[in-house]
Amino acid sequence: MAQKKMTLAQKVNILRASVMGANDGIISVAGIVIGVAAATNNAYSILISGLSGSLAGMISMCMGEYVSVSTQKDSQTKALITQRLRLKNQYQNEFNYVKKKYEEQDIDPKLAYKATSELMAKDALSTTVQERYGFNPKEFTSPYAAAIASFIAFPTGSILPMVAVTLAPAQDRIWATMVAVLVALLITGYCAAILGKSNRIKSMWRNAAAGLLTMGVTFFIGQLFAR
Repeated sequence: MAQKKMTLAQKVNILRASVMGANDGIISVAGIVIGVAAATNNAYSILISGLSGSLAGMISMCMGEYVSVSTQKDSQTKALITQRLRLKNQYQNEFNYVKKKYEEQDIDPKLAYKATSELMAKDALSTTVQERYGFNPKEFTSPYAAAIASFIAFPTGSILPMVAVTLAPAQDRIWATMVAVLVALLITGYCAAILGKSNRIKSMWRNAAAGLLTMGVTFFIGQLFAR
């Protein structure tokens, strides 16, 4: 039996989980290692704290993505069950609902009737679900795929701050890590904007600001316990 290929929307959702997982990995672990680096110059302590944060974040992101997508899928499944009953018991009402939705988009009533007739005859469930609930029932995102994407992406993103803080000279490791992290956050912000079809510049700077705030707060806390 041939494996069903993912649709474009499903692929985009997996990419979204990957980008956001990498983004969280960068910010979270950067905050941890900079906070520890502000408190101590011991490279081993800094690296262990980063690895611990990466492991905890990896599991947290994976399970969080799984629960989130599973909840969404459960809601969509319930909507499908409800819609099947509506089509069985109130088909004409559903037909009129879809037709009215098209007319509200300034489509000529005759054309709206024709379009509704053709679409309902071809796939009444998909047509009515799309209009009532705004999702395509043929494009469910797999919670397992989203969880795996986050599971891989989070530690991948966390590698950058750990490498930067470990390899940089002791006197420059905090600034070197901040610069490396900011560059990475600008890139992930740009990728997130492309996937979300939003303003790219705004997304990049918002991402960078969140990273700076995280690193600034943990640096300040680390300084309080510096020895």
